[in-house]
Amino acid sequence: MKFQRITVLTLIVSAVFIMSMLASLTNKATSNYHTKEEIASFQLHTGPIGPGEYFLPSSRCQGCHGFDSLGMANINEDLVDVNLFDRWEPSMMANAARDPFWRAKVSHEKLINPPHALALENKCVTCHAPMGHYNAVYKGIANYTIADLDNDSLGIDGVSCAGCHTIGPNTGTVFSGQIPYDTTRNIYGPFQNPMMGPMQLYTGYTPMYGEHMEKSEACASCHTLFTQSADLNGNLTGGEFIEQATFHEHKNSYYYQNNITCQNCHMARITDPIMIANGYLSLTPRTPFNQHSFAGANLFMVKLMKQHKNSLNITTPDFKYDTAITAIEMMLKERSVNLTLHFDSIVNDSAYFRVKLLNKAGHKFPSGYPSRRAILQFVVKDNNNDTVFKSGILHSDFSVAGESNTSFEPHRHIINQSGVNQIYELVMGDVNSQLTTILERAAIVLKDNRLVPLGFSTQHYAYDTAKISLDALNDPDFNKINGVEGSGTDEVHFHVPINGINSPINVSARIIYQTLPPKFVSDMFSYSSAPIDTFRNMYNNADKTPVVASADSLLNLQLVTYNGALENIKDEVKVFPTITNDGKISINAYGKLELKQIDIYNSEGKLVYNRNIQGSNKNETIWIKESPGIYFVKVVTNKKNFFFKTVKQ
Repeated sequence: MKFQRITVLTLIVSAVFIMSMLASLTNKATSNYHTKEEIASFQLHTGPIGPGEYFLPSSRCQGCHGFDSLGMANINEDLVDVNLFDRWEPSMMANAARDPFWRAKVSHEKLINPPHALALENKCVTCHAPMGHYNAVYKGIANYTIADLDNDSLGIDGVSCAGCHTIGPNTGTVFSGQIPYDTTRNIYGPFQNPMMGPMQLYTGYTPMYGEHMEKSEACASCHTLFTQSADLNGNLTGGEFIEQATFHEHKNSYYYQNNITCQNCHMARITDPIMIANGYLSLTPRTPFNQHSFAGANLFMVKLMKQHKNSLNITTPDFKYDTAITAIEMMLKERSVNLTLHFDSIVNDSAYFRVKLLNKAGHKFPSGYPSRRAILQFVVKDNNNDTVFKSGILHSDFSVAGESNTSFEPHRHIINQSGVNQIYELVMGDVNSQLTTILERAAIVLKDNRLVPLGFSTQHYAYDTAKISLDALNDPDFNKINGVEGSGTDEVHFHVPINGINSPINVSARIIYQTLPPKFVSDMFSYSSAPIDTFRNMYNNADKTPVVASADSLLNLQLVTYNGALENIKDEVKVFPTITNDGKISINAYGKLELKQIDIYNSEGKLVYNRNIQGSNKNETIWIKESPGIYFVKVVTNKKNFFFKTVKQ
């Protein structure tokens, strides 16, 4: 009889669970992911985790997935320790609930709109302390605050092991902190046929293969965030603002289309077979293995938290932070953006340069929280090291020379005046279209010229969630090559006055990444609260040096006067553009070279154009009149011959 009662109860619970899951699927977009009926069914479950508990802190996972003192598990083929716990521990994920800037900003928002304080905290902790928040929700607790998480081992654990691995398969459809947890005590990983016994015995979780754990959708719930907009009196307008849309930016990219996922980049993948748990020599080594470093771009905050470990109650040793810092620097310098500097021409008293930026990230650069920005720095110096032209120069406090705290720099296609800047950023505007750094007052996008990823299109279905502002959209070089979208590039043209300069010049360009510029925190620092005051002191004493993500230079570029115009003395020939719509190309000879003959061949080797040049010509403009295709240009000069390729579209 006892067995029958248990069986009947199990069937009832299962039926309630299935029905509530179906109900939840119909209203997941407008409510917390689980319905009241579903939560009620969850509360009937018991097991080793403890009655009414649905998550475990990371400390319960460390024993198997941390450092192996025997040196058998969690090491690669070179015997380097790659255990999951130690790589995760210094990350922004692990410290999401301790992040002092986040706490200060929540406090700032509460001071602006005090009646919204409880709702603000309850919303923000859904992603910064998801296990604590959702554990409270499943227990029927209406609100979960920062004060609650400070007294909760699950809350203070930030985004930890169970916070990700208990997310159920229905991912990529709910956002803004609505996380579709599977609270039936299943825990998901990317490897098939997991060994179940030890984890079931010691934690109460049943390990399962989850295909979704290898997909970007697993990150979607928190990395697309819509917030409710309020007017300057604190009244909700009914409108929404997209605080970040990293997941949707990624969907609208070459990377998503080719199954290059968030995990591929932010969890460095190695192909070495790794035994992923300590103490079980019978385990099958797993490959490929994603290291849990979660390297992003927030170098500033990781360094700050390392500096203030004691006051933040962080026990992570410095060597782990050093490993994390190295990974972030590598991400920023090798996998974020590529910059190339080009010298185009010299006409009369101006030198024409072009800086080309290619976004190598699988989403916008920068992405995420709106404080983040990238500054294009361009400097020309003469032979005496005196500055001839400058753009994107930083003050000693790392603000940009010429920028205003009450306005913003528009996107620029051409910069022909020293001191004018190009900054890639998302700028929020309030209901009066004025710049704001207060998220709840954000109602419109004043500017979003952040570099878009390769393959990004305004025709993609996700574009409405990841739009480009009109100033960048109207730039013929922004994400376009000859009018075709999807290049993931931008080109900024610099026109530099060089009249009277006869000495060699040095030209340099850099793209600089800032997590938290002074301009963004200045308004918050005009308020006072314990979290704001704490962070202000940390910020003022922090190393705010931005990261140079990519750089290029042209050194010892020599200039002389030739027939009243300035030209490069180096003996060379330039043919431009390399891609032409109308067939028009310009051919210029520099230094002591003179043009003598120009031959053009089609891709089959047939001569389609020939011109013999008399006299001492240095500049010629010609038209390729044949049909579109690839053409080869042979330029004969008085000293040597040059060969070029051009494309007529």
